Amino acid sequence: MAYDEELADRIRLLIKPGPELSERKMFGGLAFLIGGNMAVAASGQGGLLVRVDRTESDRLLANEFVEPMVMGGREMVGWLRVTPEAADDDTVLREWVDRGVGYARTLPPKKK
Repeated sequence: MAYDEELADRIRLLIKPGPELSERKMFGGLAFLIGGNMAVAASGQGGLLVRVDRTESDRLLANEFVEPMVMGGREMVGWLRVTPEAADDDTVLREWVDRGVGYARTLPPKKK
């Protein structure tokens, strides 16, 4: 399944452009990176992938529209999947994009 291009466009509108922002196709979707660190992605499986502080993962998973991100059968702590239904709501999308971007900005930039 290809990623939702409309969702990617909505994410673009929420992220303040700057030299640290880049986009890259990955995980079957379109990822938005801050300083080379993934913040959020329009998932190829639908919905949104969000990078969060590992210490907040369990608390955020209590939300009914949030699931752990699983790759290769392994749960990725600090990475969450927000369902397409939740990502359809502009307010909810903004909250998750802000959370992912905010966390990515706390990480040291990756060297090119």
